[in-house]
Order: sequence, then structure tokens, then C-alpha cells
Amino acid sequence: MSLLLTMTGISKRFGATQALANVSLSVPAGRVLALIGENGAGKSTLMKVLSGAHGPDSGSMLLAGKPYAPTGPHDARLAGVSMIYQELNLAPDLSVEDNIMLGQECRWRGPRGGLALLDRKTQRNKVRKALDTLGHPDLRPETPVGQLSIAQQQLVEIARALAADSKVIVFDEPTSSLTRQDVERLFAVIRKLRDAGLGIVYISHFLEEIRQVCDCYSVLRDGRSVGQGELDGSTDSEIVSLMVGRGVSELFPTVPHSPGEVLLSLKGLSGERSPQGVTFELRRGEILGLAGLIGAGRTETLRCLFGLDSVSRGEVKVAQLTLPHSTRGCIRAGLGLVSEDRKTEGLAQTRAIADNMTYSRLTPYSRWGWLNLSRRREEVVRWMERLRVKAISPEQTIGELSGGNQQKVAIARVLHQQAEVLLLDEPTRGIDVGTKAEIYRLMGELAAEGKAVIFVSSYLTELLAVCDRVGVMARGRLKEIRPATDWTEEAVMSVAVSV
Repeated sequence: MSLLLTMTGISKRFGATQALANVSLSVPAGRVLALIGENGAGKSTLMKVLSGAHGPDSGSMLLAGKPYAPTGPHDARLAGVSMIYQELNLAPDLSVEDNIMLGQECRWRGPRGGLALLDRKTQRNKVRKALDTLGHPDLRPETPVGQLSIAQQQLVEIARALAADSKVIVFDEPTSSLTRQDVERLFAVIRKLRDAGLGIVYISHFLEEIRQVCDCYSVLRDGRSVGQGELDGSTDSEIVSLMVGRGVSELFPTVPHSPGEVLLSLKGLSGERSPQGVTFELRRGEILGLAGLIGAGRTETLRCLFGLDSVSRGEVKVAQLTLPHSTRGCIRAGLGLVSEDRKTEGLAQTRAIADNMTYSRLTPYSRWGWLNLSRRREEVVRWMERLRVKAISPEQTIGELSGGNQQKVAIARVLHQQAEVLLLDEPTRGIDVGTKAEIYRLMGELAAEGKAVIFVSSYLTELLAVCDRVGVMARGRLKEIRPATDWTEEAVMSVAVSV
């Protein structure tokens, strides 16, 4: 088996933080390698070294048997290494063709040199060949990328890699914004690239997903290589144990709790587009899951509940009191929302952990318009310890934290504001299995304390394992609620796709 890429003894330090320590990685030709690890394990740093965004402090790389030391991302792409990021890197106002050929345009010069003109014919043929290879000749090169769906935009990114004659393509959490149907199409494309002899690095926190598309794996923990092997010969428990550094008896820990009196009730809640006539009751000490396809109305229901989206009709009560339709009123009534979009909506990325954790409840630290920062810091440290937030200090900027630790801060914010009803929208998206287990356990602890949780997730396995009841939404309507033990994944999907 020939190796397309070899990374040997890669180390990288940022100040006092050792991000990578003697990491080695091999990517065979015609294989899909799963790069696995918790948030903060070093996966992103390693891939930034590979893509030329960071230079290693020590170590070496070989690409197709030749020394490889890119001076930057453009140099790496020209050498044959392409990155497909979770957050797509496209120019929405440019056409499909211009995005694919950006930085690698085909030029034509006259016999005497002089001004180089864009060779549209050669460029268009190259673009069509890349799209044909992906099985999507239907994508028109002249279409502005901003008019395409997320799945189609992702294809444009992949086509860009093919047009650059890439030898190695890295997919970083590529399915986080895709529908199930689009995920299957993406997997088909990755298999086609693998069969064409390319080397694929696939980063994901979903072991089920990894098993569908990957052949082998490599695990990082705390910036070090801790294991690798063939997926066919490894169990999920073995891989998870390598990731977290300890035995994992169960991926979905539970804390005993029992529902009490009704805390939140919705009656005919409707928005301008979605939800439509949603009615249910939520009890203290209960975890209610909301399942459904993307666009089913789950997120919109939470946003209407929290006063972020307008309500056209319906009634919401908290502890028998009618809920005011404003975000400030909802917070005062005991509701707390953790948004599905933590980067642009859920957290202020340029502000400190302490700011993000306390913005929604500053009263305990304010007097005569001044903040008692030392007292606030003590409280923030307490919450960081409870939720096991890995950070240098409460003053560290949110954007410097891993995705899992950012999510813990977002949850700590609603706990700090003393929310009795927690609205959690995709709280485990994009985080590792170890952090997921901590969030599942925390949800159980909150329910045991008498709080109520609404848990929106596209991952059916966790909904059925963690929730007391699960409701399924479709086209803005809540179709059915049953005890979680009465559902199967097949039954949930059957209701979710019903008319």
C-alpha cells in the first residue's frame, strides 16, 4: 500500500501550550483515514500544519514521496493538498467557475508575451471535468455560488480541489450543516475520490458516520498520537477509550430523575411561518426531545418561545403565568436558550469567558453602575470547574477555546442566569464524544434538581438515549409525542417525513 502523505514527529507550541507533541500520521492512496480526537486534542493544529497555515516547530512531511514544507495555504494547494472546512470558504458573489479556479486561473499570452488574458475556454473545460468527476454536470459554471444550497456549495469546494489536481483532500466536519440525503450524496462523492486513488482525511465526532465512509483511523489526545488501526477490527468502546484516556462503560450516562408538576405549557403556538399550532406540556425534572428534519420547525419553536421570533397566535405559560413575548421577559421568567449557532449568535467570540457567562445576569455583581469584577470572577471560576471548562483563565477570549469548551460556556451562561427551563438547540453538534457524555450527564443532573429541559437534536440515537419523552416535528407541526422507550429511529423518521 503506497503512502501519499507522511507526517513524522510533528510538534507545535503556542507560548506555554504544547499543541502537538511528536505526532505522526500516514495517509495511504485510495483510502479514507478518520482523524479522531476530542476538542482540543490537536486535530485542527495538525491540519493547519498540513495546509501550511502553521509551520511546525519540528518534524517532517513527505507528499507523494517527496519532501513537503508548504510556506502557506496557497503553496499547499499548488502542491496537491486541499482542505474542505466545516465553514465553507467561498465568494458568494462569484460564479461557480470563478470560485473553482480562484488562485489557479488559466491564462493566455500572445506570442510576444505582454498582458496575460483569462483563458475562459480552457478554464471552463477544466471546471466541467471536475464537476463531471463528482457526478454533478448539472451545476452550471456561470451560476453565482450564493444561489446554491449548502450541499451544492460544498461540491464547489470539492471541485476546486479536483481542479487543482489534489493528491490529498481533508474534510473537516463536512456534514454538520447537511440534510441526511445530502450526507449520503457526500459519502458517495468521497468514495468516488477514494476509488480514484486520492488520499482522504476525514474529521468527525460521529463514530457511526466514520464507520460508513472511512477505512482506517488515527486518534489524537492532548496533542499526541495515541492509536491507529483498521476500523473493521476495532470497537467503538476501544476508540472512545483512546480518545478520552479512560474506559467508557457507556456513551450515554444517565442520572436518575422523575417528572414533577407542569412547569411550561404551550397551547397553539404559531409563528409567521413556523411553528404551526404547537401544543405540549413540560414538567419539572423532565427532558423532552424534539426530533425532525432540517426545516421541520424545531429551532423556530424554541426561538418563538424565547421571544426571538414573532408569535402570530397561541399561549405560553411558565408556572401558570403567561409568558411575556420578549427575550428579557423570558429570561426573567426563567427561560434560557443555548443557540444552535454558537459562533455568530450564541457567544460573543471576541469577548472573555467571564463576559459571555454573565452578560444575561449581571445584577449580583453590580452596584451604582459599577461591576465587582473580583466577585464575578470567583463565580465564573466556580461554574468553569463544575462544567470542566478547559481554559487559561476567565479572562481568556471565547474564540480561543475549542468548540466543546465554547459549548460548555454557553450552557454555563443559562445556568448562571438561574434558568428553570433550558432550551438546548443542537448542544452537542461539532463536539467530541467525551464532551457529549459530560453534557448528557449535566442534563440529567439538572433534571434531578427539578429543572426542565427541551433538547433539540438531529442525532436520533442521543435523543432516544437521553430524553424522557420525544416529540417529532414535520412542516412546522408537532406530529406526535411518546415516551422515548416507545420510539425507534425508524419510527421517528417515518413520522418526520410524513405529510
